[in-house]
Amino acid sequence: MKIDKKTFYARRKELLGKIGNSVAILFNASEVTRNRDSHYKFRSDSYFQYFSGFPEANSIIFMLGGKEQRSIIFCQTKDKDKEIWNGHIYGPELAAKEFMFDEAYNLDQINEIATKLIGKFPKIYTVIDNNFSHQSTIHAWIDNNKKLKRSGYKSPEMIIDLASIVDPMRCVKSENEIAVMQHAADISSKAHIRAMQYSKPQLFEYQVEAELIHEFMINGAADPAYLSIVASGINGCTLHYIDNNSKMKNGDLLLIDAGCEFDAYASDITRTFPVNGKFTPVQKDLYQLVLNSQKAAIAKVKAGNSFSDPHNAALDTLIDGFIQLGLCQGTQAEVKENESYKEFFMHRTSHWLGMDVHDVGDYVDEDGKSIILENNNVLTIEPGCYIQPSEKIPKEFWGIGIRIEDDVRVKANGCEVLSHKAPKEVKEIESLVGSIYD
Repeated sequence: MKIDKKTFYARRKELLGKIGNSVAILFNASEVTRNRDSHYKFRSDSYFQYFSGFPEANSIIFMLGGKEQRSIIFCQTKDKDKEIWNGHIYGPELAAKEFMFDEAYNLDQINEIATKLIGKFPKIYTVIDNNFSHQSTIHAWIDNNKKLKRSGYKSPEMIIDLASIVDPMRCVKSENEIAVMQHAADISSKAHIRAMQYSKPQLFEYQVEAELIHEFMINGAADPAYLSIVASGINGCTLHYIDNNSKMKNGDLLLIDAGCEFDAYASDITRTFPVNGKFTPVQKDLYQLVLNSQKAAIAKVKAGNSFSDPHNAALDTLIDGFIQLGLCQGTQAEVKENESYKEFFMHRTSHWLGMDVHDVGDYVDEDGKSIILENNNVLTIEPGCYIQPSEKIPKEFWGIGIRIEDDVRVKANGCEVLSHKAPKEVKEIESLVGSIYD
């Protein structure tokens, strides 16, 4: 269950057809030091991964358009002494063969070769982000290239952000990508089930997090797609809570926002359940409200609908529920206009999902209108409700944080919930929580 290497080659060919007489340059990420001579686990840059699948740090790809129509990779030199300490190094020859590049060179040759290569093209495409060292490297090549003008070389006239071309490509998933994302969602669903089964009062949140990681890794997903949120009680009202160090109390809800990464593709699932296995009446009412709002949003996920349609459906359902429960006052239209609902629901319902958990892609077009959903887009649907203690709110609502999130594939006639194996109905949840101890 991997992305086929032929897919990376096909993506490079597709990109060459889009950039015309230009060169596209992509840099892989560098290793990051954790402390002294210890590093964080390496993960390739998503843009670099999308076009290569090549797993080594600091590598660089040149994709030459126009009459050239070839791709070149620069990577580490094959070094058997380094391999003793750090493991396998492909080296240029094997990198070209295994990952279907037309040419490959050692990284220490790049300045000389790059200076001459870019002189063949009027435009350079690269990802313009906060990594200024990459942009400085390209400018240094251009400066060196200008010195060669007397030898008949020309210099590129402009640098263009490659994301403008690649982001729409990444936003529409292939069947291969969907299969990998489905596998990631299946693993994450198992992890959420395991977390429910092992949860009980007096455990610490990090003990539940350990069960999630166990299930990820035992099923072949070595890494979470993001830092897991395991938030009990009022911690669930902090949207990006990651401390995961509180003791879970009888009567608490536990909000778990966690997903694994598999072959560089993310899953992103949130479930909320009572630590003791039984919702209180107020918890149940609020939970069912959020679940109903999520179902209303999912019903609006369809090719041809706008990206904002699911959010609007979820919001309408939540506002009606907040009014009925006495949390908001007025009509639906009044609450929408004065935005009093934002005290309890302050985030959007969806984001794109793919190689990044908050994946690339626009949400509005050039006119500020919501993007239209396309077949094989993948997005999350994640409405929520978060109630901080307040004198104007009855105490039985205090500290309740609920979010329900699924990964959803857009289809022509509706949608497919990739994370459907993670239970979310009240009876399903109550039967699972703590069941390992029965």
